[in-house]
Amino acid sequence: MTAPAILRMPGEFEAHERTVLCWPARASVYGDLMPAAEEAHARVARAIADYEPVSVIANPGAAASRAAELCGGRVEIVELPIDDSWFRDSGPIYVTDGGGGRVATDWAFNGWGGKYTPFNQDDQVASRWADHAGHPSRRMPMVLEGGSLTVDGEGTLVTTVQCLMHPNRNPGMTRHDIEARLRRELGVDTIIWLPYGLADDDDTDGHVDNVAVYARPGVLVMQGCDDPDEPDWLRMNVNARWARGSSDAAGRALQVVEIPVLPFVEIGGQRRPVPYGNYYVGNGFVLVPTAKHPADTDMLAIIAEQYPGRDVIGLDVGPILAHGGGGIHCITQQVPAR
Repeated sequence: MTAPAILRMPGEFEAHERTVLCWPARASVYGDLMPAAEEAHARVARAIADYEPVSVIANPGAAASRAAELCGGRVEIVELPIDDSWFRDSGPIYVTDGGGGRVATDWAFNGWGGKYTPFNQDDQVASRWADHAGHPSRRMPMVLEGGSLTVDGEGTLVTTVQCLMHPNRNPGMTRHDIEARLRRELGVDTIIWLPYGLADDDDTDGHVDNVAVYARPGVLVMQGCDDPDEPDWLRMNVNARWARGSSDAAGRALQVVEIPVLPFVEIGGQRRPVPYGNYYVGNGFVLVPTAKHPADTDMLAIIAEQYPGRDVIGLDVGPILAHGGGGIHCITQQVPAR
């Protein structure tokens, strides 16, 4: 199908039709912790179902049955073949066309630069989901993951140089090429390139959804780091300074709200960051990954100040999702309302 004349990628904070997740599938990621990962996904799905419809994509057969058992009757289980559970990255990025239409843009997916194989099912799950949901879709000739961007819904997109310019994504494309594609397909005018993702984010090469998220137009919530001995302390300070010196598509200087504490946990023999900023915003709620850290209450309060009228809920699924390579935002993908 041809591209619509007018495109807009809505902000995550705008109204949703539903949320979609994928059920844990890659045994090599979680190993003996797979039951904990399944329960974490189910907890997220059940929490969201209190506020908006939820669909969970699961491999046909035993995985789908397990998902149905743990998620409960309020969650739709959709049986489709998948390789992994990070639907933020493998799923579609929705745009509206200015005339009441909605299109699922289906970007190429290569397992975060070939780190996790196979990924052929995940490269097809966006279009398969769109077919199931009855949504028109359009395939894009570029690798792009949803976790690598955040938008204000008014023409501004924020990403990281570390991820989008990594040679394992689109080695044949220049920065100009990438910007032109994003502008054309997502309807953005201004692209702000933060330098860094998290220091330990080897899985995604620095996705922005660990370090920055739009709360509303003009306001960027940014993950900080409270320990000067951590590599992330300098990286997050550089990001914040860069953002404060940037202007959005409307010409506004960005207002930065910092989440100053970055927890770290030991799980599965590894030390992992659990960024509060990897939260998910839906209809009337904000779901935040927590790790039973002493700062949880204060950090949730900072986030709540940016989302008046929404329930801000901490879920202690942060460590197990971080062990897998992400957080609550990474396992969710919104379908915007028409």
